[in-house]
Amino acid sequence: MVTKRIIPCLDIKDGRTVKGVNFVELRDAGDPVELAQRYSEEGADELVFLDITATKEKRKTLVNLVEKVARKVSIPFTVGGGISSVEDVNMLLRAGADKVSINSSAVKNPALIEELANKFGSQCIVLAVDAKLIDGQWKVHLVGGRVATEIDLFEWVEEAVRLGAGEILFTSMDHDGTKNGFANETLSALAERVNVPIIASGGAGNVQHFADTFTAGKADAALAASVFHYGEIEIGDLKEELKEQGINMRI
Repeated sequence: MVTKRIIPCLDIKDGRTVKGVNFVELRDAGDPVELAQRYSEEGADELVFLDITATKEKRKTLVNLVEKVARKVSIPFTVGGGISSVEDVNMLLRAGADKVSINSSAVKNPALIEELANKFGSQCIVLAVDAKLIDGQWKVHLVGGRVATEIDLFEWVEEAVRLGAGEILFTSMDHDGTKNGFANETLSALAERVNVPIIASGGAGNVQHFADTFTAGKADAALAASVFHYGEIEIGDLKEELKEQGINMRI
């Protein structure tokens, strides 16, 4: 049985961890280095660090902050934000990242996925997809959710996997920060279409939401932010409760 993963997410703006609802109304959630260390010690399986304004501000990810976080964690560490070249990935891997997450740059230049997968291996390349349900269709959004496109979520994910993406991080913008549960029907449909791990993101509010996304949503991993940042759910307790429900967790 495949072990399911719990992944806290650090959304970074101006060097601080932030969290909003539906990608807006961001509020401070603490120091990213302190949070990263805490999550590593609490038993998180992995950590995701997203510099959410790097693309909008047309700059690279905050490498110094990545280095500080990497020194404090002993779990796999994925970094995203403003990545658009082999050189960017080299720099982040040297700074301590284990994987990189690409989003807007991959949509604008799909060949980048293939280039990075060939250079670093598919296991290193996570495709992040932010999408919103519009008139019954899931449409991909770019630049931290600010720019809508006509790109279909499912078609894009299938193409990205064909090009070499080794993992999909799907965030439902409609569910983000609502604490009403993950987009399980959509996650399940994605899992049926591609044979790489799917990370569920957007909507975690309680333990049952995690259980549901691993069962009904067929997700391989569940990513969350505010429930961890503000102490509403403790990772060790979450994993114990999920294990009691028959979900295979690393304790």
